[in-house]
Amino acid sequence: MNAVDFSPLFRTAIGFDRLARLMDTARAAAEAPAYPPYNIERTADDAYVLTMAVAGFGQDDIDITAQDNVLLVSGRAPKAQEEGRFLHRGIAGRAFERRFVLADHIRVEGARLENGLLHVSLRREVPEQLKPRRIEIATAAPSLSNGAPRAIEGEVSNDAGVRGGEQTQVA
Repeated sequence: MNAVDFSPLFRTAIGFDRLARLMDTARAAAEAPAYPPYNIERTADDAYVLTMAVAGFGQDDIDITAQDNVLLVSGRAPKAQEEGRFLHRGIAGRAFERRFVLADHIRVEGARLENGLLHVSLRREVPEQLKPRRIEIATAAPSLSNGAPRAIEGEVSNDAGVRGGEQTQVA
């Protein structure tokens, strides 16, 4: 059985429908052509490098686009040389398009082309408001020595003395 049933997850969790789409994308990527070959390397806790073998492609032949958690690397076929010169042509020079799904908060830092390898640097940058933060626990306000609870400043207390039909405020 190759299908994964996420319906039990969807009954109790909210927002995980993206997980099903991610699994479908991964399944489709496994069936896609393996050209050009690539490596994904973790260089630090929150840093990654995608390296693609793009022999024969120049800087102007490759486009890199990041949009909506998808990294798209595409290459236009370099200009063809004289066909009659090659006795064997083993270096592929065809156009390609590779899509990579990026996790939340992954940002493309840059790319460089070096010795036929395209290196794309990626970094996870979680915004400050999404990082875990410590919440201080406040203690209960101390009660008065006579055991009566303190009233909030400006609030009229019912158990404060009522004299002659007047209510007094506790400060």
